[in-house]
Amino acid sequence: MNAWGHFKTITKHKFIVMIYCFRAGMIKQGLLHDLSKYSPSEFLVGAKYYSGVRSPNVLERQELGYSTSWIHHKGRNKHHFEYWVDNSKDGFYPVPMPKKYIAEMVFDRIAACKTYNGKEYTDASPLNYYKMGFDSRIMNPETKGQIEMLLTMLAEQGEERVIAFIRKEYLK
Repeated sequence: MNAWGHFKTITKHKFIVMIYCFRAGMIKQGLLHDLSKYSPSEFLVGAKYYSGVRSPNVLERQELGYSTSWIHHKGRNKHHFEYWVDNSKDGFYPVPMPKKYIAEMVFDRIAACKTYNGKEYTDASPLNYYKMGFDSRIMNPETKGQIEMLLTMLAEQGEERVIAFIRKEYLK
């Protein structure tokens, strides 16, 4: 159990996302980003499985076959595309994400990659992480296209261009 290490990691991540959100004009989202990680349902699991180099949810999932923390988290945070998947008698139905949450998701990916990759981080890291399996999950096609467009722009044109695009064009 490493509560202090986990607290520092999630707070660093939250602070990075907050700065990106502020720069894009998304003040409220920046302030509220990932507050559920401090709830007992998520924090205690995160402290138990803390490694400092990858999400505790991955390690919990390896042990249990699922992550209780992730189930709690994705149901409370609209910047995760999984939040926007409904189910019906015909199966799962991925709903389009509002652009402000897609933008927050991109910032979330940048922050997660910076937090866990450290000096190895490049502007291509979030796209590479996405390609390791996120592109094959149940996701609305419009949402998927927008996420891929923003992550590709990040990889090819850099962080400053993506932030400016989100602030001046994408969210307008």
